[in-house]
Amino acid sequence: MEEKAKGKSQKEKMICFVVFLIALLSSSANVSMGDEAFLRIDYPAAITAYEEQLQFYPNDPELLWRLARVYVCTGEVKENGEGEKFFRTAETYARRCTSVDSTKAEGHTWLAATLGYLALNAGMKEQVRLTNELHLEISKSLTLNPNDDAAYSVRGSFYRALGNVGWLQRQLASIFFGHLPKGGFEEGEAALKKAIALAPDVMRHHYELAVLYLDWDRREEAEAALEFAATLPVRVAIDRPRLAKIKELLALLNNSQ
Repeated sequence: MEEKAKGKSQKEKMICFVVFLIALLSSSANVSMGDEAFLRIDYPAAITAYEEQLQFYPNDPELLWRLARVYVCTGEVKENGEGEKFFRTAETYARRCTSVDSTKAEGHTWLAATLGYLALNAGMKEQVRLTNELHLEISKSLTLNPNDDAAYSVRGSFYRALGNVGWLQRQLASIFFGHLPKGGFEEGEAALKKAIALAPDVMRHHYELAVLYLDWDRREEAEAALEFAATLPVRVAIDRPRLAKIKELLALLNNSQ
């Protein structure tokens, strides 16, 4: 009787292990499906794949940061304010990711990216709050993963924006809404060059560096960065209008010589 019970117990353990293994493999397969759709720039299919899996694994940080990323990338190409709802959804997923696992660098990266977009249409007080939080989230991300090119790229854009904030604007912001982080074009250039060193074939890094150089009145370097960016592949949806903008800027630079 004891031997029979022991055999039954072992059998139950084996069944549980097989069920666990099937669930684990199923999870990996669905994440892979979402990743494949994301790389095809089929964002609706990627969202479906990730969110279906999230029903079974609601606290999986790998799913949560991927959902934040795909919603940001979807919102980027929406027009007439339609991107706002996608950025809000991205923010929700990113915050869930950092809450579930504060050591997941990608969660902080995509939360920062989301905050950057939300700040664009916010009032001054909210912009200052979002700017400071963005700065903090990028610092957390790069502390956790110093080789995150996306984080460096967001940091570069962030400092470029700060470089365009005048002294008077900073003083008014500090008086009424709180201090803005320090930094500007030099810090932005360093961050974007780091992003390029880590991922030289990403169009965004070179484009953002070119725009920074244009803002900084360094025309020749801007033109070189734009020319190189134009040779790079389209990897995310925003790269298509970005490529058109690159060609437009190059034409303007050539016509003004």
